[in-house]
Amino acid sequence: MSALLEVEDLEVRHGDLVAVRGVSLAVAEGEVLAVIGANGAGKSTLLSAVTGLLRPSAGHVRFDGGDVTRVRAHRRVRAGIAMVPEGRRLFGSLTVEENLLVGASSRRPGPWDLAAVYELFPLVAERRARRAGQMSGGEQQATAIGRALMSNPRLLLLDEVSLGLAPVVVGQLYAALPTITARGTTVLVVEQDVRQALAVADSVHCLLEGRTSLTARSGEVSMAQVSAAYFGVVPA
Repeated sequence: MSALLEVEDLEVRHGDLVAVRGVSLAVAEGEVLAVIGANGAGKSTLLSAVTGLLRPSAGHVRFDGGDVTRVRAHRRVRAGIAMVPEGRRLFGSLTVEENLLVGASSRRPGPWDLAAVYELFPLVAERRARRAGQMSGGEQQATAIGRALMSNPRLLLLDEVSLGLAPVVVGQLYAALPTITARGTTVLVVEQDVRQALAVADSVHCLLEGRTSLTARSGEVSMAQVSAAYFGVVPA
């Protein structure tokens, strides 16, 4: 498969701090790539560079063959890149359905509309008239994913889906990924839960202190290798 997203020798700074340095990766169309790493590894910074929220100091971001390194964030949304940010960031005073409709503002054509999102997440359908701020964390996360899908993205970025959620809820959210990819959306997911990441992803990319420490197909790497890359130790 051809790469939908390509990141080449990316460097991103926060002032004098280099948060991401020399990172290169590719996500094939229709696949799921998991980016793993400890807190401070540079995972969220990487996503922000892909979405255009942060401008790299070096390197390139290519989407569908075109260089989008200097393209503004809202234009990347229109091109087909959507992100579910860490913390979800819903509009708490709006209803679930109103939050979902915000995601449709890009007016991109595609398979995702209210009916499709409600089919994917029945619990969201049941809560459609409830204010987002009154829902549980899992309900909010499902709504945030639905809001991103409403933009009909070709690439969906998920930042820390499992953070603060019960394992059963995390499992329910990740169970939706095959349906999402089957409808034509490629997924890049940032995840601290290594076993969960390996279970859902076709490939895994590990960051350690802003650098790539491992990249592999999920079925071709051992937990010992992943743990070594995650913590920066030599495997026994």
